[in-house]
Amino acid sequence: MSDEHKCPQCGCEHIYQDGGLWVCPECAHEWNEFSTSDTDAASTGDVRDANGNVLSDGDTITVTKDLKVKGSSLVVKSGTKVKNIKLVDGSDGHNIACKISGIGAMNLKSEFVKKS
Repeated sequence: MSDEHKCPQCGCEHIYQDGGLWVCPECAHEWNEFSTSDTDAASTGDVRDANGNVLSDGDTITVTKDLKVKGSSLVVKSGTKVKNIKLVDGSDGHNIACKISGIGAMNLKSEFVKKS
């Protein structure tokens, strides 16, 4: 099978099409066949959400997975909306700086959010 029929994130060959998106059953990565590849996005500096949409400063996002807050017993629940995000260059992969009500200022990884 060619590379175009593999998951760009984990390399799985068991991908399937769901509407206009391709889905990987192993890592749950979703992408558009006609969008630029993840390597192109990384080279241009674009920050993309879990669905491949380009994020920018001031956007509103929704958390797609329950996230534990490190060093605390708090949890950011799936479905939490976060307004007015700021994109940062996080060397540890946390490339979104935001303020979540009830928790405070924190950084998130773009792979766990979707654009609202």
